Amino acid sequence: MKIRALAAALFLVTVLAGCSSSGSAILQTLPYAYGRNPGVDNARLNPNFRYLRVTVRGRVALLALGYIDNHPQGPIEVWYSAEREVLRLQNGRLVGAVGLTTEWRNVTLPELPSWSTVARENQVSRWTRSRDVMPGYRFGVKDKLDLRAIEAPRRSALQGMDAQGLTWFEERVASEAAAGLSAVFGNSVDAQLPPARYAVDIRNGHETVVYGEQCLAADLCFTWQRWPVQTHSTVGQK
Repeated sequence: MKIRALAAALFLVTVLAGCSSSGSAILQTLPYAYGRNPGVDNARLNPNFRYLRVTVRGRVALLALGYIDNHPQGPIEVWYSAEREVLRLQNGRLVGAVGLTTEWRNVTLPELPSWSTVARENQVSRWTRSRDVMPGYRFGVKDKLDLRAIEAPRRSALQGMDAQGLTWFEERVASEAAAGLSAVFGNSVDAQLPPARYAVDIRNGHETVVYGEQCLAADLCFTWQRWPVQTHSTVGQK
């Protein structure tokens, strides 16, 4: 697994070398990284890899799938950037982020209803997420979240897909109260996180989260989308 992860990171360093500023992190929030990079969407991609198209404040980057961790509640996809930031996604939800200005570690999710069930019941489903946040050594931060199905938004960063053909969900923080060890030791929790949104392709009994909007902190938000190589790459074409 480590070899595959390293290969993914090294591959992205090579293929996107002309698409990112030298020495700057793909997901960083420094002012000189805000501008959109048009070269990423047209990058020549290796069809042997799977990709996420990630945007941060208008800047676009691609992450490659390093490997998949088995988990009782569903596989966890581990995605790498050229600068070795790592995003961990489980059924579309963020369960880890390292290498960024804000990091989430040891994210714990309960067993959640399927996206189809939430959409069918058409009511709010409340659940609790636990996470450790760096910097600041905030351990056991608990977020009470309300999940519900919503109409397709008028505006999003979704590319190349019909938003109306997907089922959309919103996950909103229901409480700002500190909990866990962060409350015991008096560490303040971040300002309330903006809502997360997910677009799910639900067809023929299968559910695939194809797009998400997530905030690691009130001032660090990003979007991600599964990015099909065959549609956006000229690798192997003459």
